Formats: sequence, C-alpha cells, structure tokens
Amino acid sequence: MRTRVMATFRRYLIAGLLVWIPLAITFWVLALAVELMDQSLRLVPDRFQSDAILGFHLPGLGAVLTIAILLATGAIAANFFGKRLLDIWDSILGRIPIVRSIYGGVKQISDTLFSPDGKAFRRAVLVRYPHAGTWTVALVTGVPEHEVTDHLGHDQVSVFVPTTPNITAGFFLIVPRSDTIELSMSVDQALKYIISMGVAEPPRPGARPESVPSGTDPNPVPSPKT
Repeated sequence: MRTRVMATFRRYLIAGLLVWIPLAITFWVLALAVELMDQSLRLVPDRFQSDAILGFHLPGLGAVLTIAILLATGAIAANFFGKRLLDIWDSILGRIPIVRSIYGGVKQISDTLFSPDGKAFRRAVLVRYPHAGTWTVALVTGVPEHEVTDHLGHDQVSVFVPTTPNITAGFFLIVPRSDTIELSMSVDQALKYIISMGVAEPPRPGARPESVPSGTDPNPVPSPKT
C-alpha cells in the first residue's frame, strides 16, 4: 500500500513538473527579454515616461519602442538612400583600427545568418562525427572557397555541429559532400532534435502519427538477422 502511494505521489509530482517547468522557463525568458528591451526607454525624456504620465511604470513600453525603432531602421535601410547612408557609415567605421575588427566581424556574421538571400543554416544534414562509426545532425553553413578548395577540392561543404543540449556551442567542420546525408527536417526541427538529445525526433514528411497500443514499445529494437 505504501509503495503504491509513493508511486502515485511520484507520478503526480513528475506530471506537475512537466507542466510547470516549460511555463516557468518561458515566462522567465519573456520577462528577461521585456526587461532588457525596457532599457531603450532611456532614450525617451523623463517627462514622456509612463511614470510621469501615468504615475507608475508600465512594463512592455520598451519592447514596443524597440520594435518601432527596428521597423523604422529597416524601412530606411531598405531604400536606395538608406543603403547609401549605411555604406558611408560602414566606410567610416571601417577606418577605425579597433572598431573595424569588431564591427566588421559581427556584421559579416549577422549578414550571413539573417540575410534573406543567405544560405547559412537553411539545411540539416547527417555527418560522421566524432569518428567514422557514428553520425550526428549538423547544419550547413556554406561552401568553402579560395584557399580551402585549393587543398581539399571543390566538392566540400561547411557544417556546424551543435553540442547537446547547449546548441550555442559546437564545432565547425569541413566535410566532403559525399559524406553527408540530406535531411528533410527543417532547421528548427533539427535543433529541437539536438536539444532533446534525440528524444523529440521529427516525423517523416507527410507521415501521420499512428497510435501505439498500450503496453507496447513505440520504438522496438529489431531482432538480429540469422
């Protein structure tokens, strides 16, 4: 009887944690992001702050201001004159010794990652890593050129192998294209698959989820062939 009560208690406790942990982390990240974007309110004079107008601080106004600034900047940068101004600005920063190293590197990375025309982090593949007997999911970042191709040839791809469960760290590899297997899963699905350490495997494209009879293993291990 006591064992059954403890098993029920443990099952309910784990079920409750599975409900509240994702919610708590989600709200914590959102609150942190809103608090960070509220720092943009420092650009607004004190007399226009919510404290002066409403008598209390209204959270979230910084997020609205940040989005408005980003939209305005994007609208300016998207037209001809805005691009000319950005070219002049980049030229000025490119002449400052220390600033050009930091700004140039960050700009090149951001242009590669976030540009709509960029091909980095658009495909997921399987590569052999860390040795020839194992496989892992990697993200294609581009195709090597110049000096690398002089040594390795042109049939190579650059990939990033995220670590599990911290996908912000990983390894950069250059592998032969023939040693990669193209995956149909999206990059988001691949990242979820990596973060979950293989638990949340994406379904096949177009496949319908099938119900598994109670008491059966959804992923049975095939018996060895004789």
